[in-house]
Amino acid sequence: MSNREAMLEKLADLDAEHAKAVAGGGEKYVERHHARGKLLPRERIELLVDEGSAFLELSPLAGWGSDFTVGASVVTGIGVIEGVECMITANDPSVKGGASNPWTVKKIFRASQIAEENGLPTVALVESGGADLPTQKEIFIPGGKLFRDITRSSAAKQPTVAIVFGNSTAGGAYVPGMSDYTVMVKEQAKVFLGGPPLVKMATGEESDDESLGGAEMHARVSGLADYLAEDEHDALRIGRRIVARLNWRKATPSRRSLTPQDVNQRRLGEVTASTNADSAYAEPDADPEGLLDLIPTDLKEPFDPREVIARLVDGVSPTNGVAFDEFKPLYGPSLVTGWAKIHGRQVGILANAQGVLFSEEAQKATQFIQLANQVDVPLLFLHNTTGYMVGKEYEQGGIIKHGAMMINAVSNSTVPHLSVIMGASYGAGNYGMNGRAYDPRFLFTWPSAKSAVMGPAQLAGVLSIVARAAAEAKGKEYDEAGDAAMREFIEASVEEQSLPFFLSGMLYDDGVIDPRDTRTVLGICLSVIENKAYSGTDRFGVFRM
Repeated sequence: MSNREAMLEKLADLDAEHAKAVAGGGEKYVERHHARGKLLPRERIELLVDEGSAFLELSPLAGWGSDFTVGASVVTGIGVIEGVECMITANDPSVKGGASNPWTVKKIFRASQIAEENGLPTVALVESGGADLPTQKEIFIPGGKLFRDITRSSAAKQPTVAIVFGNSTAGGAYVPGMSDYTVMVKEQAKVFLGGPPLVKMATGEESDDESLGGAEMHARVSGLADYLAEDEHDALRIGRRIVARLNWRKATPSRRSLTPQDVNQRRLGEVTASTNADSAYAEPDADPEGLLDLIPTDLKEPFDPREVIARLVDGVSPTNGVAFDEFKPLYGPSLVTGWAKIHGRQVGILANAQGVLFSEEAQKATQFIQLANQVDVPLLFLHNTTGYMVGKEYEQGGIIKHGAMMINAVSNSTVPHLSVIMGASYGAGNYGMNGRAYDPRFLFTWPSAKSAVMGPAQLAGVLSIVARAAAEAKGKEYDEAGDAAMREFIEASVEEQSLPFFLSGMLYDDGVIDPRDTRTVLGICLSVIENKAYSGTDRFGVFRM
């Protein structure tokens, strides 16, 4: 099977999994929801965002492999509303009434983190019956962070808007209660801490939904609703007008390449780091369609990341010059580093070439990360690494020190980081290349990606060697048949747990994407990070030399 055929097969599997998320609670519940004259979450989002604009959905496979519906009963992503990039969350009422399960909470937390790190306003499209009660022990305690995040966003001047289409009860009532702006749909929205049955049990008081927490009551009596919408379309129209009046301005307007003169002026305080990006840019010199041909079916086979870069970055143009200015091309060849632009925005790129990271690659990466921080340029990490090299020669040569230098640089770098896992991302190489634990602003994977402490065969082999040594130490005969079965089981388990669907279901990435969409996704992300000011650091802690 060719590389292209293998990738297309993986993409077909990805489409099938995404379809499960889009299907929500299934045909029966979708039809019931539509029969009530209500829209589904993605239909609401489509009407909310600017016509023709892209919506970057995040974590669509959350909960994959668990007992819960793929997608975790909520849609999250970044969309443009009246020209403003916003974080949008939308409960899916076709899945158990939009009830929040443990994966829902984790998915919303990730959306909140992205909004906070990138300075985005948040628009919540609310229709949820609250917590999934059978799993409340996993939701209640950590779930309080949701309300904390709403208030902290407001305090940071990142506006929050809640548009309530149906139930928003119990703890969920605090979402509209804590948002800066609240819109409620007439005769549909129901917002109360305790519904009629609970009120009856707690106080003996008889009440109905509308008088207790209806939209009109909250608009006329309690004052919780700032706007009363006639229907869902009207509510979305009002939401758009709210965002239009936020007087939103990006903290860091688009940046162009910094010239030495720019850098000198900045040091003198004569200009800020914010400069305009080139309004025009060239499409990649190589066709992005070719990305499907590049990734080997066997990740042990190397591929040239320069071929990937050529299909992601802006091509040669009068304003751009060389598409990719490689840095230190003859030193540490297993890691490619250099400067390029994506949609007119400058970025520094670190891309694994032959998989293994040696001391030279680690030192090269450390210097390059420092340089990016010196000129306030975001970094893009393209993963395909089996980790840092092991062996007596390399240990004596200081691989631990040099790997630590690279991880130190990644950990303390303050320019925004973006990561894409193309192939393997194993061991400490995942850390050095800015894996999830190092808080990249965004991290996406390709269907070809694999990530674990080490490769399945290597991990099973290590366990076998340890078990064999333990048996010999006890003077026992080693069970070869049992060893073979153990290795087969471990390899299969690690293989499954290192695949992108599993990792995405655990929210270890922000989504599995078609390689051909990578340039567009990165362009959106680079635009989003400009909503919050950033600058590089000159403080990296102690480097062990």
